[in-house]
Amino acid sequence: MHIAIVGAAGMIGRKLTARLVADGTLAGQAITRLTLVDVVEPPLWPGYPGKLDASALDISEPGQARRIVATRPDVIFHLAAIVSGEAELDFEKGYGINLEGTRALFEAIRLAHLEDSYRPCVVFTSSIAVFGAPLPDIIPDDFNLTPLTSYGTQKAMGELLLADYTRRGFIDGIGIRLPTICVRPGKPNKAASGFFSGIIREPLAGQKAVLPVPDSIRHWHASPRSAVGFLLHAASIDLQPLGSRRSLTMPGVSASVGEQIEALRSIAGEAAVGLIRREPDELVLRIVEGWPRAFAAERAISLGFKAETSFEEIIRVHIEDEMEGRIE
Repeated sequence: MHIAIVGAAGMIGRKLTARLVADGTLAGQAITRLTLVDVVEPPLWPGYPGKLDASALDISEPGQARRIVATRPDVIFHLAAIVSGEAELDFEKGYGINLEGTRALFEAIRLAHLEDSYRPCVVFTSSIAVFGAPLPDIIPDDFNLTPLTSYGTQKAMGELLLADYTRRGFIDGIGIRLPTICVRPGKPNKAASGFFSGIIREPLAGQKAVLPVPDSIRHWHASPRSAVGFLLHAASIDLQPLGSRRSLTMPGVSASVGEQIEALRSIAGEAAVGLIRREPDELVLRIVEGWPRAFAAERAISLGFKAETSFEEIIRVHIEDEMEGRIE
């Protein structure tokens, strides 16, 4: 099997690559080739027994997506995106990558299909930002897409493209709407949701963290470990049962900021909580207060997708995976 990861230099892309390298198989088939691409060259994996290509390219630039498709991957993980806060601040950049880049990739696959009936499995990472207020407390699978941010709008457009290119037979697509991934390791990115990770990650490392929203803000979360599990499962299952509804909301944990802080207190104590500094940010609040709070996610659960069941579990996953099981 030949697998391509678009957006392989990002946090989830790196973790997905590491898992594929470690497993050596996907859906029972040996992985003989990995193609890794991003706007910056993804890291190489010394000692990987199969063929591995890593290159820097921008899929929104003319002809670049065709370079990926020319190698005819069996599975393409499309992870590349301009994240929520940055997409809101830079309108052109958000649409350039999140919409035009996605369209360019799908078009490259369509043109290849016309040449030799090439039809890969495409796993598209969408987002729960495709939903916008007013929202019920628990959002069902058949709720309308009403995004209130440019990022959410771009992801909703990507879902529609995925469904249409699948309907026309050019790809076999599945879209997974990721919860906010928490706790993200490393340095903060430009996502409006970054503080959800920051108020856990930094205090666990003995550093101060900024909280820009009230404790009452509630949101839907899953760990990076779960995100990788979602992607692998999406590429391994029979996609026929999805029918024309090709995008799924992933399971997760509904937690308020206050509940996040209490989970941190139960694991790391009062000293860690004391490192959180409250600095209200109206832009961040305006973006996140219209975001979903909880989902039923019945379709995804029925298909075998799994996530954590408590926010304490999410914190413990971060400690195990990123801190070698220790709190600093």
